[in-house]
Amino acid sequence: MGFLGIGSWEVILVLILALILLGPSRLTETAKTLGKIVRSIKKTSADFTAAVTREMDKVQDESPPEEEKPAPPPSNTDKKETKPEKTTPPDQERRPQ
Repeated sequence: MGFLGIGSWEVILVLILALILLGPSRLTETAKTLGKIVRSIKKTSADFTAAVTREMDKVQDESPPEEEKPAPPPSNTDKKETKPEKTTPPDQERRPQ
C-alpha cells in the first residue's frame, strides 16, 4: 500500500496523466496550490484539536472534586509480631507413666 491506500504504480500513473493533461508549467503551479491547501488543512486541524483539548481541560478543572475516601488505618508494622505459643490439647498431653 502506498499513498492514500493506492500502490506506487497507481501514484506514478496519476502523476504521468497529470503531467500530460496540465503540462509542465501548470503542473508546478497546481502542486504549489495543492501544497498550500494541505498545509492549511493540517494547521486548521491542529488548531481545532488544541481548542478541543483546552475546553476539555477547563471542564475537568471546573468539575467538583471527587469525594475523599477515608485513609486506611495505619498498619502495625513497627510492633514485633509474636508467635503464638504452641499448646497441645488436653487429651494429647503427656502423662507420666
